[in-house]
Amino acid sequence: MDSNSSPSNTIPVGSTFTSPFEGSPRADSARKPLSLWPGMYHSPVTNALWEARSKIFERMLDPPVDAPPQSQLLTRTPSQSRTTILYNFSIDYILREQYRDPWNEVRIGKLLEDLDALAGTISVKHCSDDDSMTRPLLLVTASVDRMVLKRPISVDIDLKMVGAVIWVGRSSIEIQLEVTQPTIESSDASEPIALTANFIFVARDSKTGKAAPVNRISPETDREKLLYEEAEARSNLRKRKGGYDRKEIENREVNRLEALLTEGRIFCDMPALADRNTILLRDTRLENSLICQPQQRNIHGRIFGGFLMHRAFELAFSTAYAFAGMMPCFLEVDHVDFLKPVDVGDFLRFKSCVLYTELENTDQPLINVEVVAHVTRPELRSSEVSNKFYFTFTVHPEATTVTNGYKIRKVVPATEEEARRILERMDAESLQLANNVNK
Repeated sequence: MDSNSSPSNTIPVGSTFTSPFEGSPRADSARKPLSLWPGMYHSPVTNALWEARSKIFERMLDPPVDAPPQSQLLTRTPSQSRTTILYNFSIDYILREQYRDPWNEVRIGKLLEDLDALAGTISVKHCSDDDSMTRPLLLVTASVDRMVLKRPISVDIDLKMVGAVIWVGRSSIEIQLEVTQPTIESSDASEPIALTANFIFVARDSKTGKAAPVNRISPETDREKLLYEEAEARSNLRKRKGGYDRKEIENREVNRLEALLTEGRIFCDMPALADRNTILLRDTRLENSLICQPQQRNIHGRIFGGFLMHRAFELAFSTAYAFAGMMPCFLEVDHVDFLKPVDVGDFLRFKSCVLYTELENTDQPLINVEVVAHVTRPELRSSEVSNKFYFTFTVHPEATTVTNGYKIRKVVPATEEEARRILERMDAESLQLANNVNK
């Protein structure tokens, strides 16, 4: 290539986002170091949230040296943390294109990112002590309790996302988010709920890393009090589940475990005689890997949880698609565990499988997909589980006619470890359903 090429053939490239602290990221005079910028993972929602955030968020990026912890807990109401995001899809065609999937609906993966970003904003608003001289808390996503898609979300109609803190423990917070969208047929101002989600955040002392107490909450309205009671029940349920799941399987579920393994052994030992409508769990697996980049970090320098959920969802969708042989339809995120932080530079592996299927309703068979994220360190010859994601998909009844009545297969385990994972997840789902019925 000619090094003396004409300047007219040189195309300069600049950054497409700006610092929230200055007018331009290229204004070198008195610019904050890049390490002090907010999370470099940018999307329309994260950018909008940063523009709307108050100085308490800036304080999180540059706290005073040796600042003391918060000395007195405050009591806040859910309305004080309530935050709303409006997607103007009907008039902003560029925004539409950023969220459009191939079927003219909103990309669920991007919505997961936005939900996590909004929940993070709400948690910080609730936990702030309005004192610039104390060190802020480190707030991290611990889990997603449940996320249910109640109806398809169009990318051509304005969308609203609203959330608030509904419950607090000593060092944990539950945030409920709702996504609403008016229907085309609707003539009034009602906005039916399209999706609900519950996020659990935990607070850590930013200096010691230990659990830290959070501000109290005082629900005011009847609905806020009801949401608080339901969240309290879920918290108690999580505590009970933590101690009894494996013991229950060991003591009472031997027969179920053996029944699952019996079907799997036929496949392994006598494949010619195996039921053609079943498939081994290991034969449904997919996997992908990536190196975590600085552009994917959050304000704490760790990889943004919404990014991880987005990547897990895309793999889960692909797994369900390859398994079903037809386009899957997302129903819900059953549960997400954030077990260990993921850092910039980590080698992250996502491994997915169809854990089990539910075929009782032939018009809406359920495909339950598990995605496990591993932080792998080849130098240390180690691999640790950082996240577990559980998704449920189905297929549209009309899709089976196109594929000449192709049936969704039953999934069976080949090992005891696989059988235990299936039973633990089934039991967790049954417990959740029983809890919903008793409300």
